[in-house]
Amino acid sequence: MRLFRRGEPASTLDLLVAGLGNPGREYASTRHNVGFLVCDELARRHGGSFRSKFSGELADVRVDGARVALLKPQTYMNESGRSVGAAARFYKLEPERLLVVHDEADLDLGRLQARAGGGLAGHNGLRSVAQHLRSQDFLRLRVGVGRPERGDPRPVADYVLAPFSPEEDVEAIVGRAADAVECVGRDGLDEARQRFNERP
Repeated sequence: MRLFRRGEPASTLDLLVAGLGNPGREYASTRHNVGFLVCDELARRHGGSFRSKFSGELADVRVDGARVALLKPQTYMNESGRSVGAAARFYKLEPERLLVVHDEADLDLGRLQARAGGGLAGHNGLRSVAQHLRSQDFLRLRVGVGRPERGDPRPVADYVLAPFSPEEDVEAIVGRAADAVECVGRDGLDEARQRFNERP
């Protein structure tokens, strides 16, 4: 575990992974919910089970010896920070111990970008998290979902709330994003950036 180098952490948690999305069956397979899908995949891989906590669903797992909490806020996207902020305060986490996994329309489908801090890019979930943390310095894993193709009249807001199309390999996209989260927890952000920030 080489993510943190400043002595023993104040928190008992190594990393909080917050996957953003909307609750409800109608949103379950939409592009906007890719953060939820990544958390579900990590829970499946590491034997985690979700329970209700922090206005969300929380699962505790071990990733190569690191204690990781997986959080799926159930507050709807625009209020994600209410859940994430409550969890971050409970665990006494610094922003660099929080990894937010979210959909990104400005990246091609399946492309990943791990980063620390940065802007909010008009993403209401990120804006809410930043407001509740009073910081934009948390880690992010941006999961590319692309934009409507030429001739598709839908605005981006409607496009991301639509399900992935049958020809889009959601399983591969989610699996690679879960790999990137594991890499952040095991080897640190810099290694994850080197391995996953290129085109898939």
